[in-house]
Amino acid sequence: MATLGGVHESHASQNSLETEDLARFAVQDHNNKEHALLEFVRVVKAKEQVVAGTLHHLTIEAIDAGKKKLYEDKVWVKPWMGFKEVQGFKHADKAPESS
Repeated sequence: MATLGGVHESHASQNSLETEDLARFAVQDHNNKEHALLEFVRVVKAKEQVVAGTLHHLTIEAIDAGKKKLYEDKVWVKPWMGFKEVQGFKHADKAPESS
């Protein structure tokens, strides 16, 4: 059982549709706010934190100007309220793993 407030591996696999939808939502939110053109590739890592809802910690691979880059973001979800919000989206400091 997860500790309230503690970050743990996501119950859903990083390749699940729910996790991918959250990652795509985060990339689109970033594109809209920053007038960027990132193209979602895949979720590299997914963790979650139980708060008032769930805070999903995602590492996302996206293409920026033809180059694959890693980004870290947090998406806060309260499904009973229909609430979904990106809490942070930033460039990660490491190169993507090749697949």
